[in-house]
Amino acid sequence: MRRLYAPQGWIALGLAAALIAVLPFMLSSYWVTLLGKIMCYAIVAIAMDLIWGYCGILSLGHGLFFALGGYAMGMYLMRQIGREGQYQSELPDFMVFLDWKQLPWQWWNTDQFWWAMLLVVAVPGLLALVFGYFAFRSRVKGVYFSIITQALTFAAMLLFFRNATGFGGNNGFTDFKRILGFSVTSPETRAALFAITGAVLIGTLLLARWIVTSKLGRVLTAIRDAETRAAFCGYNTVHYKVAVFTLSAVLCGIAGALYVPQVGIINPSEMSPANSIEIAIWVALGGRGTLIGPVIGAGVVNGAKSFFTQAFPEYWLYFLGLLFILATLFLPQGVAGLAQRWKEKRA
Repeated sequence: MRRLYAPQGWIALGLAAALIAVLPFMLSSYWVTLLGKIMCYAIVAIAMDLIWGYCGILSLGHGLFFALGGYAMGMYLMRQIGREGQYQSELPDFMVFLDWKQLPWQWWNTDQFWWAMLLVVAVPGLLALVFGYFAFRSRVKGVYFSIITQALTFAAMLLFFRNATGFGGNNGFTDFKRILGFSVTSPETRAALFAITGAVLIGTLLLARWIVTSKLGRVLTAIRDAETRAAFCGYNTVHYKVAVFTLSAVLCGIAGALYVPQVGIINPSEMSPANSIEIAIWVALGGRGTLIGPVIGAGVVNGAKSFFTQAFPEYWLYFLGLLFILATLFLPQGVAGLAQRWKEKRA
């Protein structure tokens, strides 16, 4: 335990867990949803930090993995609507509207929660495993890897926008009713989802901390700093990069699955390349290679986004660009790096 965190770190995590447990009963439903959404984004930011901050691989496709996990959960939630939809059919409303007569093959068994959870992990994980293996084996790296991951995300977005794919087209999935028999909109269910998301966030932080403080983490750092030397020392860098890329994708899928029942909608816009770029901004602003920094970055950016999109919606993208430029110029190590320098000066 001391290898992971000092006593002060464990105390901070304990206080965070206690706060997560009581906040749903102290805040309005708007704030519970907003903070739950930000915690989902924080999980994605940690996943991004593992692959970029510690392994030196900038992926601009993590929005795709997040959305795939969300779609897997959304399929289960759509099946739970049953005959309570507008058309009172066992088929989802969009399928009835498009005159579909039966569920397509990819919806098989999606009314079972365990199967949906398997899809949440397996779909983004398998995609990352296959894509990462061929990309890393072909020695694709640097900006070229970033470009092809962004192209993959854009291609998937275009695919999901089509009605023929069976995923609701540009409208996606919404109007959810129940999860595991409980009303999605009830305060008790929202509190439970909030607490589960907080627990997964803390668990993700501990898992990532365990990885980066282990031999695996040291090898990933060596790959980031000098991949040729790491390979010369006998490490198969392809396998290490594929492993951390797949784990990162799975964490994003889990975050997406937690996001959908709290926000109440999932559509192809979540796969937008701009969303993946925004994930990189969270990590850069918070401080990549720090783990806690990306959590801070996700909170700061999405908190500001919630304010600006309500008060000054036309200026949000300008503010986001300015934030990234200022962080690059004056905070090259992010907010976490600034805090560390301040702590060293005081010592």
